[in-house]
Amino acid sequence: MNLKVTGLHLEVTPALREFLESKLERVTRHVDHVIDVTVTLSVDKLVQKAEVNVHLSGKDIHVEATDSDMYAAIDSLMDKLDRQVLKHKEKQSEHRVTPQVQPEATL
Repeated sequence: MNLKVTGLHLEVTPALREFLESKLERVTRHVDHVIDVTVTLSVDKLVQKAEVNVHLSGKDIHVEATDSDMYAAIDSLMDKLDRQVLKHKEKQSEHRVTPQVQPEATL
């Protein structure tokens, strides 16, 4: 998995990067074929904004979240991303039900 973190009007500190990586582990537990992750963190006056683009095999997922605190915005972002990844995973799974064979009754 390639991880790219950029900050707009914000310096990405090692603590912030480590926090992001620990939160992204939760998402990569659900899906093992993550190709690329791009995270953009930005500040506009009092609004902290976090965006993520996740490139999976067969799908690109874009999620964004805003909050007054960057860590809270990242938490909200990862919750949204987790729901999107699970939704994508469920769509990929086979929906066909296999018929169950019942044993014959012996007399």
